[in-house]
Amino acid sequence: MSVQPPPPSAAARDPVTPEARVGPVTPEPRASGPPSQAQPLLRQEATGEEEGEETGGRGARGTGTAEQRRRGWGEADQGPGKAGGTEAAGSGSPADGAGDGQGSWRPPLGRLLLLPPQCCPCAAPLPRSAAHCCHGGTKMAALAYTLGKREINHYFSVRSAKVLALVAVLLLAACHLASRRYRGNDSCEYLLSSGRFLGEKVWQPHSCMMHKYKMSEAKNCLVDKHIAFIGDSRIRQLFYSFVKIINPQFKEEGNKHENIPFQDKTASVKVDSGAKPHVIVAGAATWSIKIHNGSDEALSQYKMNITSIAPLLEKLAKTSDVYWVLQDPVYEDHLSENRKMITNEKIDAYNEAAVSILNSSTRNSKSNVKLFRVSKLIAQETIMESLDGLHLPESSRETSAMILMNVCCNKVLKPVDGSCCQPRPPLTLIQKLAACFFTLSVIGYLIFYVIHRNAHRKNKPCTDLESGEEKKNIINTPVSSLEILLQSFCKLGLIMAYFYMCDRANLFMKENKFYTHSSFFIPIIYILVLGVFYNENTKETKVLNREQTDEWKGWMQLVILIYHISGASTFLPVYMHIRVLVAAYLFQTGYGHFSYFWIKGDFGIHRVCQVLFRLNFLVVVLCIVMDRPYQFYYFVPLVTVWFMVIYVTLALWPQIIQKKANGNCLWHFGLLLKLAFLLLCICFLAYSQGAFEKIFSLWPLSKCFELNGNVYEWWFRWRLDRYVVFHGMLFAFIYLALQRRQILSEGKGEPLFSNKISNFLLFISVVSFLTYSIWASSCKNKAQCNELHPSVSVVQIVAFILIRNIPGYARSVYSSFFAWFGKISLELFICQYHIWLAADTRGILVLIPGNPTLNIIISTFIFVCVAHEISQITTDLAQVLIPKDNSSLFRRLACMVAFFCGLLILSSIQDKSRP
Repeated sequence: MSVQPPPPSAAARDPVTPEARVGPVTPEPRASGPPSQAQPLLRQEATGEEEGEETGGRGARGTGTAEQRRRGWGEADQGPGKAGGTEAAGSGSPADGAGDGQGSWRPPLGRLLLLPPQCCPCAAPLPRSAAHCCHGGTKMAALAYTLGKREINHYFSVRSAKVLALVAVLLLAACHLASRRYRGNDSCEYLLSSGRFLGEKVWQPHSCMMHKYKMSEAKNCLVDKHIAFIGDSRIRQLFYSFVKIINPQFKEEGNKHENIPFQDKTASVKVDSGAKPHVIVAGAATWSIKIHNGSDEALSQYKMNITSIAPLLEKLAKTSDVYWVLQDPVYEDHLSENRKMITNEKIDAYNEAAVSILNSSTRNSKSNVKLFRVSKLIAQETIMESLDGLHLPESSRETSAMILMNVCCNKVLKPVDGSCCQPRPPLTLIQKLAACFFTLSVIGYLIFYVIHRNAHRKNKPCTDLESGEEKKNIINTPVSSLEILLQSFCKLGLIMAYFYMCDRANLFMKENKFYTHSSFFIPIIYILVLGVFYNENTKETKVLNREQTDEWKGWMQLVILIYHISGASTFLPVYMHIRVLVAAYLFQTGYGHFSYFWIKGDFGIHRVCQVLFRLNFLVVVLCIVMDRPYQFYYFVPLVTVWFMVIYVTLALWPQIIQKKANGNCLWHFGLLLKLAFLLLCICFLAYSQGAFEKIFSLWPLSKCFELNGNVYEWWFRWRLDRYVVFHGMLFAFIYLALQRRQILSEGKGEPLFSNKISNFLLFISVVSFLTYSIWASSCKNKAQCNELHPSVSVVQIVAFILIRNIPGYARSVYSSFFAWFGKISLELFICQYHIWLAADTRGILVLIPGNPTLNIIISTFIFVCVAHEISQITTDLAQVLIPKDNSSLFRRLACMVAFFCGLLILSSIQDKSRP
């Protein structure tokens, strides 16, 4: 027998939505004793619940700190509404928490499987053999199903998962570091020599990302540059493809056996074979093979010629970039009779000669002449599409030209999604200060740990020599706030080091996204199966109860993650449905915060600080460590602003809450007037871009909402879902009014309305849901869809809520698998930017090269563990930094204001010093 504590929950936070938690309106009783339901896949390790009265039934909290509760210290507060620590931010539920801290007995799986089947009542009398089959088969299958899930949770906990993730990170970092020392750290070499096709036409270099240059970018990069292409007809093709990047209107005209110059006067770009070029692209062999009929003497002469020009190329390479293009293979079946002598065997011999001579042409360890091998790899995959068997198809030539453009321009323009040939960005002053802070935190915590361990040894029970009994000298003392701070920042510093290694250092590899239908829909099917497997009964059956909203946020966040990593934004129907999921998070923001303020009437500064801290803590840290603007993490600014809009709307005079409105129905009309005024302000800002930009261009707001020097991106993001928060507030008002008047039937198994009304609403909801999907799948382009989306997205959201809640059996169950992810969905959304995706979400992080499936599994596992740990760190820091005592809170706020003022000053100095 073993005593297991009931699994607690992570801090209440929304994934893409803020902290607004949607929950029941009445307190939730919490059953004690042996659990009858399986818990999510990763079992929580903490011994106490970490949600308070605002989270709607999360459970009791200990009187000590979060660290004390995890170590088993402190005394649990029994009874509803005891929060012990800080309140959970962002709760939309007004209900108080209730819970217990009792253990539960869990029998071993093997012993229970050996127990004889017990009798259960049957609907009709059965023969003895059939009854035995029913009891022994179905009963045992159900028992094995339930206990199987419990055994998984018992042996695979959150703590063990995090330890495994830490070990994996250390091993992978060591392997990648050793690989780079052995193979070199030059991503340009990888770009020029290796890669593979993703699909038919998308080339993926080994270990790095290739940027697709536009005409304006190419001109900007090559301004005042002189580029020379020297060689045969294949080099001429590469020349044309390269020039068309600069000027797509350029025509392939000119004598094939004469110099073909190109000059763009607007950018002062020259591409020809003139003297003193900045870049030289050369290569030849097939013409020599043809005119000498593939003779061995021609190969010997070729070797002599390469040997004679090799020193000249090396000399040029000291002041210019020199690339020698290896010969592409041919498709011998398509060659004409006068080209039959150009065989792949001959081409390989000429390439081997060029490589050996150029690599040995200098006394240095490495030749300055770079070998352009990648064109050969591209041709091996596409030469069968050649019309004459000799010259590459146009798409392959364009790929080679784009690779050459990346080699020349990535180090100049430094595109985010062009990691090839880019050096590691230098550390900024703010990043250096952050590194010092986290280093001091690690050192400080280690000192505290050593002191605490020594004190613990001194206070160990000692044996009384007279009685032979053990005595304790001192009772365990609580952990200080300073130790909690140091421990949290120590762990956070290690996590931020991993963030930096993944997306700023050149330690791990990065690859471009490539969308296929299978890469999006197959993972969706996988998570759907897991979500169905982990289905549980809800603790109560209110509309949008806590478990249901956690489930909703969880599966939406998982779908959004799959959408991002698969690059599904290129497929318009998927893009439009994901837009609805993002809008649904904002809908819950409006619903949750309105419900809390309407019922609780708590407009205190503690509530505001708590929500703002939980929303913005991780993003502020990432802005410092990863050197990114606040608006880069667009959803956090979005939900932060909307929370403040909801707060100001309801907190301004007259403050109208449910208790006041129940006494006089006229207050309901006053609240509707407030909502109408809010809608009017939204419409004004939505159709007055100038006024919107003037407001958010004021300093210091501009430092938060500008991206690339303007606030257009912020205006676009805000305008895209401008009405859905208002819809969430209105829905909450209507629902709570109906609930107050007992119009809804929310009992277990009961339909929400009468049978006729329920069936009618279900029919309308299904039709509306499908109609929206059909419309979203038939949009012509994103601009047209985005224009209508703000007005129609609420249709599918409300339809989903009704379909999910009208049937009583649907309200009575939920997926604990999805709900587990829903509790850490905010961290999942933010962390994906740097440790799951790469290059600021433009690419994919590669921890396991050469095996995409295994790479996704390993990186996802680490990513989820990190997100969960950050969730706990934020909870611990919120307890210390956001106290309930107003005098202490105002002192902390003064320190935070001083910190942000210093950060703004340093940021301004840093911006001026940037090149």
